[in-house]
Amino acid sequence: VAGSVVLLGGDPGIGKSTLLIQALAEISRNAKALYVSGEESADQISLRAHRLGVAKGRLERLRLLTETHVDHILKVARAESPQVMVVDSIQTIYTDSLQSAPGSVAQVRDSAAQLVQYAKLSGTALFVVGHVTKEGTLAGPRVLEHMVDAVLYFEGDTGGQFRIIRAIKNRFGAVNEI
Repeated sequence: VAGSVVLLGGDPGIGKSTLLIQALAEISRNAKALYVSGEESADQISLRAHRLGVAKGRLERLRLLTETHVDHILKVARAESPQVMVVDSIQTIYTDSLQSAPGSVAQVRDSAAQLVQYAKLSGTALFVVGHVTKEGTLAGPRVLEHMVDAVLYFEGDTGGQFRIIRAIKNRFGAVNEI
């Protein structure tokens, strides 16, 4: 849904980035898409896409930005006007308006608020990847879950073939479905 914001969490290595790269490559066939990575280089993302067999033609239409500064991300997003955008991950994004380190509660809260505001005003569907703590909850401020329209957890065995996406919050429907 245009202007919707989805927070996707899950254990490291569960496949969040892989799923989103595949999904955006497919979406970019018919819509403008921007993948923002604060964790991996363009070469790493390209190698993953190649390993997954994502067609080169689809990757050429998918815009990729490796950036962690929220002001620069928003500047590029305004210039590109994507219909769908992924930010991977919110814990790596920061703003100069705060003195704390990226990943701190204040940085995550402020950066997420700016991204959510952009998505709502521009009508961009935004997917935000969030890290999960050892206890299995999303890292960072609890307010992050309140800012978004849906919270999804990616679950499963990292060595297994299948994953489950479980809705914890969904403003558009039920959360008791997988």
